[in-house]
Amino acid sequence: MADAEGLVKGPTPRRLRKYVAKCLGLESYLQQPGDGRSQGRIPAAALLWALLMGTLLRRAAFVGIEALVRSRARRALNVSQRFGDDALAYFTERLDLAVTRRAAVTAVRRAKRHKAFDDCRFIGLALDGTRAGRSREKVCDLCRPYRNKKREILGYHHKLVMISVVGTGLTLPLDVEPYGPGDSEYNAGRRLLRRTVGNVGPRFADYVVVDGEFATAPFLHEAGDLGFNVVAGLKDNLPELRAAAQKRFRQQPPHQVFAHGPDRVEIWDADDFDPWETLRWETVRVVFYRQHKPDGTVVEAYWLTDFPRRRVSSRAIFLMAKSRWEIENQGFNDAKNRYGFKHICHHERHSLLVVWLLTCLALTVERLYRVRYLHRGSHPVRAAIDLLLLFQLSLGMSVATVTDSS
Repeated sequence: MADAEGLVKGPTPRRLRKYVAKCLGLESYLQQPGDGRSQGRIPAAALLWALLMGTLLRRAAFVGIEALVRSRARRALNVSQRFGDDALAYFTERLDLAVTRRAAVTAVRRAKRHKAFDDCRFIGLALDGTRAGRSREKVCDLCRPYRNKKREILGYHHKLVMISVVGTGLTLPLDVEPYGPGDSEYNAGRRLLRRTVGNVGPRFADYVVVDGEFATAPFLHEAGDLGFNVVAGLKDNLPELRAAAQKRFRQQPPHQVFAHGPDRVEIWDADDFDPWETLRWETVRVVFYRQHKPDGTVVEAYWLTDFPRRRVSSRAIFLMAKSRWEIENQGFNDAKNRYGFKHICHHERHSLLVVWLLTCLALTVERLYRVRYLHRGSHPVRAAIDLLLLFQLSLGMSVATVTDSS
């Protein structure tokens, strides 16, 4: 098998594991991921690595991972023994969530220490909510009904908030927080932000970027107390502030015009708006941009922030505001459409959470490996689909080599 590994050039699951263990400092996690089974006959390390590689190989179901580890490609996958999908269900029901959350934090903190974010001035955290995993019946306490216009229940789904590192050229999902009946994206997001700061530390990131739902005095105060500046969407939930900004900016030419890729951006910026009654800021800074695209489309948005103008330029605020969309595009869209995030592998509350967290960890590992580690020297940045193909080819070549030598 060593000869087969030597014949495969480029990324392989075995080389990825070495990177995760050594460069990201996760060797102890890979060996002891917080296994809660009382009598586990299959090593936790084998189950965990199979779950991570199954995600990266885009096997959206436990039966797909079972097929991998029962095939002749198992040894090249770097999984020590075979098992079934029921073993994965039992394992994920009992895996310690806190240990996996700490692993994600260890990875991004090690990446920062190794200067993975040195090309950017500000590191951001984005919060946003989404839906994942539908079912016809209510199965767990995270199931929430979705209805038609007549308010009739059509089925059930799950809602959660994700937090991700943004604004660095790397979108790295860190953690998720679900919400059930009676809960909300706003409350779940506040819990998630507090837990993340407790894990990564208050100085890891510079700002939090959120949509208008979070533009409330309690959230803005809490983010400030946690050590962050905030960039938040300004929408109709703050009608007086938005109307004041609209009135002022309509009477002025843009304060700055610049190119953003193929687009032309006009931007207005003022930092002397009055805070609303419950907000303890002295003043509110409002930034309005109008983004003209080559096809004639015009995108407009208002944002509020407590970043002082002397420290952060209008253009920097624009880029922070745009980083809000990273969690949509490189977070939810990638996770759902390519990595099985919306698929229910095993409909049990704890297992759902574990799979969501492991998907986030797998995406973070893949991007650090592909965009930073493999990009050393003159090597170009590979697309995610190219890395997937290389992994698949490495499994096939290893199987062919074993077959030819037998």
